[in-house]
Amino acid sequence: MAGTSANERLFDHLVRCETRIYNALGERLKAEHGIVASQFEFLRYLGQHPQSRVADLAVNFAIGIGATSKGIDRLEARGWVRRVPNPEDRRSSLVELTPSGRELAGAAEETFRAQLEVLIGSAVAPDRVEAVISVLAELRGALEERNVGLPAG
Repeated sequence: MAGTSANERLFDHLVRCETRIYNALGERLKAEHGIVASQFEFLRYLGQHPQSRVADLAVNFAIGIGATSKGIDRLEARGWVRRVPNPEDRRSSLVELTPSGRELAGAAEETFRAQLEVLIGSAVAPDRVEAVISVLAELRGALEERNVGLPAG
């Protein structure tokens, strides 16, 4: 990519790798568990952060509240999550995994980890993965500190 800056090359590699990894994870999760990657991410988040608000998921994934709420609606319709009253704010609800949602999240987590090992672990040495994590964590922290890239609604 002659004539492009290091930042442009980083952007290109970052986006293309993310897309390929996300698509491959989604295909495996769909084949083995009948869910797409975004559904898995919501289930995983809720397993790690019980009784979260929809707004908490939206901020974590840097997506709009409306899209997040629709995603939760789909998971709720399948019986994997439920909304419960928020004791601290009667205008909002909390979202939690159901027993079947916990079971699905656990099984999908195993698939997720195995697929990451195939996609990343087999291609990049662990010490280099740690270096990439450090750089991306620094970049993510700076972006989050400045509230860069959050949707308006």
